[in-house]
Amino acid sequence: MTQHARITGTVEYREGEGQPIVIRPGPCDVEQTAQDVTLSWEDGDTRGSAAMPQSEFKRYVAEHAIELLD
Repeated sequence: MTQHARITGTVEYREGEGQPIVIRPGPCDVEQTAQDVTLSWEDGDTRGSAAMPQSEFKRYVAEHAIELLD
């Protein structure tokens, strides 16, 4: 089930072993599984998505960097 959220602080992800990439503030969709969470967003004409472990996602929510909307 898709959940709506808003990036309100610094939220980063990595592509492979690369440098951290910051997700821009604004609306996003959240898909959760038992192991991980996938965030997806639009930035103009570009669509992005990033997967992260549940523990990292929960830390971002606790720090108010991700605000769950529903």
